Amino acid sequence: MKTNKLILGFMSGTSCDGLTICAVRPEPFQIIAFQNFPYSSSLQKRLLSAMHLSVAQLSALHFELGKLYAQKTKLFLKKSKIKKENIMLAGMHGQTVYHGPKDKIPNTLQIAEPSFLADFLACPVISNFREKDLCLGGEGAPLMPFFDEYIFGKGSAKILLNLGGIANFSVVGKGIKTFGFDCGPANTLMDLACEKFLHIPFDKNGAIAAHGKADESLVSKLLKQKYFQQKPPKSLDKNAFGSTYLKKYFADFNKQNIADLLATLNLFTAACVSDAINRFVSSKYQKEIIVSGGGALNKTLIKNLHRLTQLPVISSEQIGIAPAAKEAAAFALMGWLAYNKRPNHCPRATGASKKTILGRITL
Repeated sequence: MKTNKLILGFMSGTSCDGLTICAVRPEPFQIIAFQNFPYSSSLQKRLLSAMHLSVAQLSALHFELGKLYAQKTKLFLKKSKIKKENIMLAGMHGQTVYHGPKDKIPNTLQIAEPSFLADFLACPVISNFREKDLCLGGEGAPLMPFFDEYIFGKGSAKILLNLGGIANFSVVGKGIKTFGFDCGPANTLMDLACEKFLHIPFDKNGAIAAHGKADESLVSKLLKQKYFQQKPPKSLDKNAFGSTYLKKYFADFNKQNIADLLATLNLFTAACVSDAINRFVSSKYQKEIIVSGGGALNKTLIKNLHRLTQLPVISSEQIGIAPAAKEAAAFALMGWLAYNKRPNHCPRATGASKKTILGRITL
């Protein structure tokens, strides 16, 4: 079903640092424009601690965020010179507050009321992509393997790594039964350390980490933790590698040795990916790693990944997808497929009992 109209995709990741909006043409798939809108520090703090809010506070935040999405969309369309009438529909992930697939009652919660977007755009908005997967016995994550298979599944073997707050990858290619899972922290621990000790949001290009000395014995010790040895399908809540983890396992570091801390966290992030590839990816599929997400810009992290895996590590930019746009673009595509009653789901990655159509429509 070819169309000249565009689909909008929205993504706010586990770092809660901003909203990415992307406009795509679904068939043939093409990213037309994208932009990131940073959140204020106060909003980021509230989002990071949202699971501790009262019901009334969380409900208010849900509506506040939905209203903000609509406001930023207006700005995005203006800056991108896209007419609102050219938007056919939108796919909106929302902001994850909690993800508990292993709880007694498996559950997940993404907030940002979609009605504001539906009203502003005067078109359908598809949201709540994770719930149905949980109902089918899946982890509700990761969802990106479907997009990776849809776009790259007919080509050569690839490991598509997303380095947002949490690191996850997909393994796709001709003849491969696509799979993927969350493999550990990506930017979350490094960003927390930067905020705590340096009062900056992140280590740009990994420059500070590049001047530190990593504690390799600590990294080796941490890799023995249960999650890394657990077989997929598996997924992580954003708090799994949050401030509590940083405080518990990296208590010997402080502002005086912040470069060593960031070097250690950087190496730990790369080592989690390398360990996951070695454990769970057949050597015949270990051809190249294509990186997206904010971590794709961290030069020290990319060097560590290459050194540990001995594989070519390239940016998704080189295959036509801007690293910062990929997830938002994926939810645009998934929304479009859902609205057209076409499967947008990879159950092999999530552990769900069958393939389905994910998403809820707001008209």
